[in-house]
Formats: sequence, C-alpha cells, structure tokens
Amino acid sequence: MKRSIGAKTLLFPTPVLIVGTYDAAGRPNLMNAAWGGICSSEPPCVAVSVRKARYTYENIVQRKAFTIGIPGEGHVAEADYVGIVSGRDTDKFAATGLTPVKSELVDAPYAAEFPVVLECRLFRTVEIGIHTQFIGEIIDVKGDEQLFDDDGLLDILKIRPLLFDTSHRGYYGVGPFVAQAFSIGRSISS
Repeated sequence: MKRSIGAKTLLFPTPVLIVGTYDAAGRPNLMNAAWGGICSSEPPCVAVSVRKARYTYENIVQRKAFTIGIPGEGHVAEADYVGIVSGRDTDKFAATGLTPVKSELVDAPYAAEFPVVLECRLFRTVEIGIHTQFIGEIIDVKGDEQLFDDDGLLDILKIRPLLFDTSHRGYYGVGPFVAQAFSIGRSISS
C-alpha cells in the first residue's frame, strides 16, 4: 500500500541545471536551478523555473537569453555554491574559480569547466505561482570532446551529471545502464 504525504515538489530525480546569464552591466552570473528540463522536441526547448526575487530572473528578462550548464560530479561544490549565494552580492565565477565563457550564439555566459552547455534564446515565459518558467529555444549544445562516443553522441557515463534528490535535498550521480529505451518494452506481449 502507498502512503500519502500530500502535495510536494517531489520528482525523482531532477537534473542539476546551472543557468548562466549576464546582468545589466554585463557581469556574468550563474544560478543552480533544479526546477527544469526538456519541454519541446520541435523546436528543441528547455524550461527552467525561477522566482522573481532571484537575480537571474531580471537578467533573463533583460537579455532574452541564458545558458544551461550541466555540471559533472567533480564540480558538485561549485554547483551547490552558485545556488547558495546571490549574484547581486557575489562574483560567483571569482569565488568558485570557474571560467566564464561568452556564448558566440546567445547573449549569455557559461562555465568552461562544466562538461555540457545548452545555449538558449528566450522563447516564452509562463507565470506559475511564485515561479516564472523561462522556456529557452536550444540554439546549440556543446560538449567536451572526450565525452562523445564513436557514434558521435554524448555519453552520460562520461559526463557524470549531477542529480538532485528533492526529498532529502542531496546530490547523486548516475548509475549503470539498465535497459535500452524504446526497445525493452517490446518484450511485453499484448
């Protein structure tokens, strides 16, 4: 039997997304956001939800662009830090030692050390309760060269992305391969 715990923001797992923006003065900023994910295949889009009180909120509204960095397990402290302090008071790049890189495609920065980055142009905004969901059209995805397999695709086990446990507020890594998607289900007869 299942036990009810009421309406909560639980989903297992959620990706750790590092949102990169420039402020009005052109200073690069990063924010850790767990409320987000892919939301459209055509056009390719990713959504991230941000509270209006956050520094990143006004940056996205002004610049109409953002990046999503996917940190690997080796940068868990930096990923956590950029979600703890505000860019209004702190230069997060200087504090963490991360290297800001200006996107060539959108008006936003990303951290060179994070293995994968999605460069996004603001496509739409949706007001949802205390958050605004920013939907970004993915203009390009970049990955470190050593993360690609022979098939030319990124390998999740090489990326070693961080996952966030919304229940216990902890970070986890990716486990081993379980089964091939869009294939294993065919073993069930109707």
